[in-house]
Parts: sequence; C-alpha cells; structure tokens
Amino acid sequence: MTLDIKPIISTLSRHRIAASLIVLEIALACAVLCNALFLAASRMELIGMNSGVDEASIATLSLLDCDACKEVDVNSRWLQQLRGQAGVQAVGVLNAVPFGQRAGTAGVSLDPEGKHHGGVPHFYLMDAGAIDALQLKPVQGRMFSDADYQPVENFLPAHAQVWITQAFARHLWPGQDPLGKQLWMGDYQLTVAGVLAHFSRPDPGRSENGLAGMEWSVIVPVTTDAQAGTYVMRANPRDLQRIVSDAVAAAPKVTPEAIISADYSKPLQELREVYFQQDRSMTRLLLGICLVMLLVTALGIIGLASFWVQQRTKQIGVRRALGATRRQIISYFQTENLLLTSAGIVLGMLLAYTGNQLLMHYFEIPRLPLYYLPLGAVLLCLLGQAAVIGPALRAASIPPIVATRSA
Repeated sequence: MTLDIKPIISTLSRHRIAASLIVLEIALACAVLCNALFLAASRMELIGMNSGVDEASIATLSLLDCDACKEVDVNSRWLQQLRGQAGVQAVGVLNAVPFGQRAGTAGVSLDPEGKHHGGVPHFYLMDAGAIDALQLKPVQGRMFSDADYQPVENFLPAHAQVWITQAFARHLWPGQDPLGKQLWMGDYQLTVAGVLAHFSRPDPGRSENGLAGMEWSVIVPVTTDAQAGTYVMRANPRDLQRIVSDAVAAAPKVTPEAIISADYSKPLQELREVYFQQDRSMTRLLLGICLVMLLVTALGIIGLASFWVQQRTKQIGVRRALGATRRQIISYFQTENLLLTSAGIVLGMLLAYTGNQLLMHYFEIPRLPLYYLPLGAVLLCLLGQAAVIGPALRAASIPPIVATRSA
C-alpha cells in the first residue's frame, strides 16, 4: 500500500484550528531559535576573541584623580617603583589596555577633508616600554624607530607613524596593501607603518561599531612623558598577582596626591573575566531560551499527535484491516507532521528575518546570516520527527480488531 498524501491534507483541513496552532507554534519557535542561536554564537565569538597579547603575563595599574599630576614626576616615581619590584620583566606607560577603560576613541577619515568616513577606532597611545611589555610585533611592516615616538599635541602627535590591526585594515582598504596609506583624525595625519594580527580595543562588542569593530585599534607611539596614570607590566604569571598587590600597597607612598583604581589595577586575565561576565550570562540566557522553545514545541507536537491518535482510532483500525503495515501507519503520522513542520518553518523563516530587521533597527543587532535559517529548519524538522515517533508507534501497535471495536 502506497502512502497517499491527499487523505492527510483532507484530515488536516478538517482540523484546521489545531493544525494552524501547531504551525504557528513551530513558526514562532523557528523565529526565536534562529535569532537566539545567532545572538548566542555572536556572544561566544566575542567572549573567545583573541586580544592580541599574552594576558596571563600582563597586568595594569591605573591612577585616579591625577589630573593635576605632572607627567614627568609621576612617571618617574612609578616607573622606578615598578621596575624595582622583583619579577617585573618590562613596564611602560600607555593610555588604555584591552578590557580596561576606554581612553581614546575618535572617528577617522580617508582624506584630509573628512569626506570619506573610515569608522571609529580606539587610539592606543604607548611608549616604547609599553610596546615591549605587551610584546607587540607587526605581521606586516616595521617596528617603530626611536624617531617615531613623539610628544602629544592635545590628543595625538600632529604627524604619526602608526600600527593598525588586520581587521581595521580590511575595513578601510579591502583587498589592498595598507602599508604607507594615510588616514586622518581631524587635523592629525596618520601613516600606516605596520599591521598587527590582533589587538582588541578596550570595549570590544560595545563600541559604536558593534561586534564588527571589536579589533578596530590604532597604536600610536608617543614619548614616555606624553601621558601619565596608566602603566602596564609584564611578568611571570605566577608572580603577577603579587606584583600588583605590592604596587597597590606602595601607592600611598609613591603618589599620595592620587589614588589607585581598584577596578582597573589587575592582571589582564581578571579584567577580561569581569568584562565578559555580562556576555556569559546573556549567552546562557539565550541558550536557555532555545532549549525552552524546543521543549515547548516538542510537547506541542506530542500532545497534538497523541490527541489525533485517540480521535482516529477507528480510522487506524480500518487502515490496518485493509492491509496497512505498522511502517505505513508510522509513515502516515510522520508525513502529516512533516507537512505541519514545513509550513511552520516557512512562516518562521519570514518571522525570523523580519524580527532581525526590527532588532537591527532598534537595538543595533548585527544582520542575521542566512545560513541560520536552514540551521533552524533542520533542527525543527528533526525535533518534529522525533516528537511524533512515540504517538505514531502507539497508533501502529493497535491491533485492527481492537481499533475497530473501540470506535
């Protein structure tokens, strides 16, 4: 006996309210599932991002309320203190570190007139000690020379040789060699001398450029006394916590006119853990929503299929009496479920795309990649077939004579 789809469609049309409800439930599950999986995957990608430095061996020390401090004096005292601590391998002055406080964000353009906007990167101002401590080396271009380290004029050196990240270079000049190219931040002219494989901005995923700009960083070499208040240290990971604790304890003697920022004077690994705490919670929430939607959808399919088995006991008995095999009864229910699931998935894909457009408009969520639509469809198809197998097996196990009498 071959399976005819016409009786299935006829049966569904007689139960159009129940069928419509399960289609709507699958559609909503598809829409939520696609967007939630995408957002969870985006968060996980962000959490696992490469910061570009050996976080286990890096720590930072940050001062507060030091606006009136003289850079030369403060730097002299702190560099002497940190270099004198046992275990410190390198120390330098900079304005920010990955996962720390944002200190130098500004828009750039590809022409001096500012007609071609290039995005909003974070500007890291570092002296030679900081670059050594972070062990930064370009994968393209050259290291900074002594002449490249210049004093700051308000925000940046007037004409600076800089490093940018590969991610920012691809954004500015896709498919082109970025070395020697120039960009402008107002009147400041910047020339690309090197390209770093990775270097996270202090606020990855939460800047004006969202997830796309999490590595939009520009490294500007400056003289040691161009700034003060934030210091970076490199040491053996097992010594790092002790070094930070000793530095914090020495702060009242080194700079009594300033206080230490407890939130940002930590090993870089701790800064990363704190920074991504909210993202980890959000990821767990999104994955929980996915599991709940799958569970609710499965229960809905099981409940409807079980109800229809009870309602069609006589019909099943007649089909068994006419020679239908157990496999054919199971296939009947699986085909019926596949039709409902397919209709729900088609509607769900439209809802998923529409929902993503609304999220993009109101919450600056990235565009949903289209491959998440078939991913959600496959998951729901497998779920639907798995959920209906129990009721289908119960229907197929009813003897013809029992099914006919029970009518």
